[in-house]
Parts: sequence; structure tokens; C-alpha cells
Amino acid sequence: MTFTPSRRLVAEGLGTLLLVCTVVGSGIMADALSADDAVSLLGNTIPTGAILIVLITLFGPVSGAHFNPAVTLVFALRRELPVTLAVGYVVAQIAGGILGSFLAHAMFDLPVVQISQKLRTGDGQWLAEVVATFGLLASILIGLRVKAEAIPWLVGLYITAAYWFTASTSFANPAVAIARGFSDSFAGIRPLDVPAFVVAEIIGALIAAWFVAWLFQPQAAQQDNVK
Repeated sequence: MTFTPSRRLVAEGLGTLLLVCTVVGSGIMADALSADDAVSLLGNTIPTGAILIVLITLFGPVSGAHFNPAVTLVFALRRELPVTLAVGYVVAQIAGGILGSFLAHAMFDLPVVQISQKLRTGDGQWLAEVVATFGLLASILIGLRVKAEAIPWLVGLYITAAYWFTASTSFANPAVAIARGFSDSFAGIRPLDVPAFVVAEIIGALIAAWFVAWLFQPQAAQQDNVK
């Protein structure tokens, strides 16, 4: 089926809303249930990986299930998404993400509108976001070439792992970073720290796009076959 732009935008907005609501809501729940940060992080990780599998499976056929401006940017640069629609995707993702934070707060009877005070900054955090976003985009772009039907699982499992092997707990998503700036919770990030995260995420995405294009360059594959 071919979906109209308005339906694709709604899918991107709703999907990002549910993603952020899960990230923030599970963080609030995990933090309330355990005083152990490791247990809380685990309680935040599993729901995030799980909801990504669900959302990408359901909304992938509608909008491509980006839920992430870094993903949208790469697909626009690859000319697989019109620029005007890509801009709409980004607006829908950011708006949906912020509403997702507000919804999570409302469900837990917390002040709906918050500004995070959680410090997340430094070279290690920024490098972690480059690595996290590189891995996410590489998983998507390579997955499309080798096993497209597995992408929901590839993304969900990659983010589950990246929560634990990156110093930043793998935001890997500018819309999510912005939305988490509006949550003074376990999952939050100070708005002051968000721009550096966004820049790092875009850098990671662009490196991944270049790397996958190089890796699967048709001429290189033909030369390897000849040898």
C-alpha cells in the first residue's frame, strides 16, 4: 500500500510519541522500584528495545518507521525521501517526542511540563553518541541490504545492547534527546547538554551513511569477484 503524506507524518509523530513515552515512563517506574542504578537501567533498557521492535514492525510499512531525525536525514541525503516530506518527518518526530514525555509524566501523576536538571556532558558522552548513532544507522542500512525483514529486531536488539556499552546510554536520536530535555527524571538530560548530543548523533549518522555506501559500492564488489 502507498500511504498519503499526512498518514506518514501521523505515523512518525505517534511512533516517536510512544517511543519517548516508553523511554521516560519505564525510567520513572524503574527508578521508583529500585534504589540500584544498574537495576533501574535494566528496567529502562528492556522496554525500550521491546517497543522499538513493535513500533518498527507496525509503522514500517506506513512511514518507514524512522522516529529519528538522524535516520530521516540519511534517507533524504540518499534521495529516498523528498526533502519537504523529510522536514515534515523531523517536525512530527520532535513534536511527538515532547508529547511523549508529557504523557509519561501525566500517567505517573507528575508535573506534566518539566525541564531536566540531569547532567550529561563531556568528551566521553559525545563520543558515545557518535558510536551509538553510527551503529544504529549501520544496522538499518546494512539490514536493508541483507535482511530487511529483520530490521525491527536488529534495531531493538542494537539499542538494547548500546544502552549498556555506551557511556551515554545510547540516545542515538535527536528527537529523543530533545524530548528527554523536557523530563526531569531518570531518563532526562539538561537542555543545555542537548545540542552537543544532537551534533554527535548527526556526525555518527553521516559516518554510517558514508561507510555503508563504501562497503557496498558495486564497483568494489565486482573487483573483489574478479580477483
